[in-house]
Amino acid sequence: MSSQVSIIKCASYNPVLVEVALRKAINAIGGITHYVKSQSKVLVKPNLLMAKPPECGIDTHPEVLRAVIRVLKDINCHIFVGDSPSVWGNEIENVDEVYRRSGITDVCGQEKVELVKFDKRRMRAKFPLTTWLDHCDYLISIPKFKTHELTLLTGAIKNLFGLVSGTFKTELHKNYFQLEDFSRILVDIYAEAKPALTIVDGIVAMEGDGPATSGKLRDLGILLVGDDCVALDSIMAKIMGVEPLDVLSTKEAARRGLGVADINDIKICGETLKGLNTRPFLLPCASRLQRRIPQPIIKLAKLLIKYYPHPVPKNCTRCTACIKICPGNCISMAKQGIVFNYRKCISCFCCQEACPAKAIRVKKSLFAKIIGL
Repeated sequence: MSSQVSIIKCASYNPVLVEVALRKAINAIGGITHYVKSQSKVLVKPNLLMAKPPECGIDTHPEVLRAVIRVLKDINCHIFVGDSPSVWGNEIENVDEVYRRSGITDVCGQEKVELVKFDKRRMRAKFPLTTWLDHCDYLISIPKFKTHELTLLTGAIKNLFGLVSGTFKTELHKNYFQLEDFSRILVDIYAEAKPALTIVDGIVAMEGDGPATSGKLRDLGILLVGDDCVALDSIMAKIMGVEPLDVLSTKEAARRGLGVADINDIKICGETLKGLNTRPFLLPCASRLQRRIPQPIIKLAKLLIKYYPHPVPKNCTRCTACIKICPGNCISMAKQGIVFNYRKCISCFCCQEACPAKAIRVKKSLFAKIIGL
């Protein structure tokens, strides 16, 4: 079994440059009609985490979406664009603001395509996914290239978590809060809804404590395209400077035979990994435990080495986003700002992901500091 991934350089979000790069990337692996039939109905799913403008680098850039729409227009597709953002609690009430501030509303209006909400769902196995999957013939996913405090990498497989409708995402975090369990759920979703094509927005990437306001932007200057999400995530991991199987969702998906994780079995078109000449990414704090402690003593070490969310009162706007999204109901508002009940905290970092003001940072235990993690 082998897969192919194209890597094409793109220096900026200039609309002309993005469209040229995307067409080159798709053509390098067979052309759009190899993956999507003409005149079909296509659901295009960007990665929309929160209501932030494009320059924040948190959401899929609208110009990448525009380029995808124009490629699909060439073959007369009926295009629908939508996502289920990780907004806090009142998801359907806030999704319009996420669409607007991210620039997605403007692009869909200018390109005359339908912008939809994932407000209806159908149960599939363990979870409800948007009924737009039933309505459309194909799914195209446009994740953002970012690090992630819980999963290490948020890319091709992780972007499909947004197909889960409503606040059920919080329930999944609550019921599957261990990383291994959550990674299996991500792969379950991938098995149910494999995209026909995935386009990774890596023109401006994010490193450090991603995937939201605590991360650090990094000019990477590439688009990645392929139909195998496991292969795409494996290539992204190598670009980051980590081994593909260190990303547990990649490891689980490869174990199930849902894609290729071995770099030697992935045909790379366009730029080579060596030719990119990128320095390793700054990784999230919480990922350093798994990478630097030998596996036989991981369980023992976890008793002493802990990473947990910690408030930054001077940045807090008292918006209560963290309180509404917390699956463990362990955050409350006090006079001085938010307060954590660490007995109930599961360190899922949903609060940090939802915070729009960099008011939650990752703190580590004293032992973790002493041994240099």
